[in-house]
Amino acid sequence: MPGLGNRTLLRLVQIFGSAQKVLAAGPQELSLLGGAHDRVLQALASKQFIRDPAAEWRYLEKSGFRMLCRQDEDYPANLAQVPDPPAVLFSCGEVLPRDLASIAIVGSRSASPAGVLFAEKLSADLAACGLTVVSGLALGIDSAAHRGALKARGRTLAVLGCGLDVNYPALNCDLRGQIARTGALVTEFIAATPPSSGNFPTRNRIISGLSLGVVVVEAAERSGSLITARMALEQGREVFAVPGMAQSMRNKGAHQLIRQGAKLVENAEDILEEIRPLIRRNPILPPAGREQTAPGSEAPNSEEQRMLLKTLDSVPKHIDAIATQANISTQYAAALLLELELKGFVSQLPGKYFIANL
Repeated sequence: MPGLGNRTLLRLVQIFGSAQKVLAAGPQELSLLGGAHDRVLQALASKQFIRDPAAEWRYLEKSGFRMLCRQDEDYPANLAQVPDPPAVLFSCGEVLPRDLASIAIVGSRSASPAGVLFAEKLSADLAACGLTVVSGLALGIDSAAHRGALKARGRTLAVLGCGLDVNYPALNCDLRGQIARTGALVTEFIAATPPSSGNFPTRNRIISGLSLGVVVVEAAERSGSLITARMALEQGREVFAVPGMAQSMRNKGAHQLIRQGAKLVENAEDILEEIRPLIRRNPILPPAGREQTAPGSEAPNSEEQRMLLKTLDSVPKHIDAIATQANISTQYAAALLLELELKGFVSQLPGKYFIANL
């Protein structure tokens, strides 16, 4: 509807109780809504749609796109906790419960070769530990983050500043397809929305909102990555920054964040140290810790998890040895071990060693 923004939409649904009741409200009921623009109220009262909703729904289904509403059970739980969550989220691909354990990696579009290599390696290491990597599909650091997760056969989510059917940036056409097949493309913008400059600050709050923390790799003093970092702080997320050459303008923003208290990152373990306690304390995630979940009170929910648990005891065992004994890839073992750690069945020690919580 013309002029109907996300905050007004959330407020309307909260006041009336559901979207159906908003549409059923008459002019007199709507006129009592203070703070809304007259044009919005007029459009609501007269059912003045920009595009035909039935045709829009058919287009989404035909294109294989999914629409997640704020009230849906499978709406991303991390994102639902932020102050201004998207009332509607469109996805191509699948957003899974395990994506709650996510890290965002963002940075300069005109990144240095060293920055690109670092972002790709960092992303691959995090994905190999079972974390989902979130970024914005922009050229440079964002693309490197997505590629790293894909190379590690992990999951990655790309948050777009345009409609799902808009191929932007065009150079990432192949990367888009890979992400959609193994992770998801997500956006709050309706189909055919072009990538205007005003969309990207709005998009950035979703990148940080989906994640437990945001890592900035190469960012100028004024950049969208710093906006994402600021939004992460406002949302109560962790902020990390990667140091670089002192004289490079690309690193000014990251160094500024470090001076302001962001954790300095040299490798994936620096991030995992901060994220593990957050995962354990997250009320959205399954409870972990022996005082909350004891072995037997909640059994591992797959044959693979049970098989992996049998390989562990009180003696620390490296993830490579665990994967070899279970006859699975190291990447898959990392994902299963993370799930078992969240449920309190295993504990991770420094150096990617694991023990069973007997």
